[in-house]
Amino acid sequence: MTYPAVDPIALDLGFVQVYWYGLMYLLAFLAAYFLANYRAKKSSDWNSQQIEDMIFYGAIGVVVGGRLGYMLFYNLPTFISDPLSIFAIQGGGMSFHGGFLGVLLAMVLFNRKYNKSFFVTMDFVAPLVPLGLGFGRLGNFINGELWGKITDSSLGMYIHAQGVSRYPSQLYEALLEGLVLFIILWVFSSKPRPLISVSALFLIFYGIFRFIIEFVRVPDVQLGYLAFDWLTMGQLLSLPMIILGIYLFYKTNKQQA
Repeated sequence: MTYPAVDPIALDLGFVQVYWYGLMYLLAFLAAYFLANYRAKKSSDWNSQQIEDMIFYGAIGVVVGGRLGYMLFYNLPTFISDPLSIFAIQGGGMSFHGGFLGVLLAMVLFNRKYNKSFFVTMDFVAPLVPLGLGFGRLGNFINGELWGKITDSSLGMYIHAQGVSRYPSQLYEALLEGLVLFIILWVFSSKPRPLISVSALFLIFYGIFRFIIEFVRVPDVQLGYLAFDWLTMGQLLSLPMIILGIYLFYKTNKQQA
């Protein structure tokens, strides 16, 4: 396979440039909106106004948390020396884990407004997220960032600009964290489940998929490996998700047994 080297600018109007990366975020929010409305038709607990507000709160949480998380977790020296660099998002530079924390905070505020339970909301939201993650990884692929390690394997993708073949780790993440995780959560949540189960399953499988893919993904150059010549920041941030998810899933299902 050969990397197609797509122009990251989808549309250049002269006075403004529209990036594919930004369009991927738009598709992510639209997918979440339509999926949420579909799910809401099967529940009397949600109405259209709540769905619109939930998507709005979530979008703010993703963008603000994702960018702030990237600067704090992956690029702290640059952020300290140039705080305004936080606004330079055209070329990417978003952290899932930061966006995840941003969404959690946004949903706390949303729940206060509508007097909803935190995990009732999160169980509803969790299946809406993976497709958006998949779109985001496609945006990384178009940007030519977050590549995997150099490989001679047939699974590699030749990059003319670099003169080497690398694992297309962005596509692996789009597949596992996007499509596969969506199918798991959508099928699992299609039947009544104990409260917290859906949220816990999201934590478990996202954490596992991300942890595995990090083995073939090149760590951020400014960080490198944190320990053991293999542990990355992505793995370090995913471990608590896996542990907490297993604990919550076990606890909630044991109580229902």
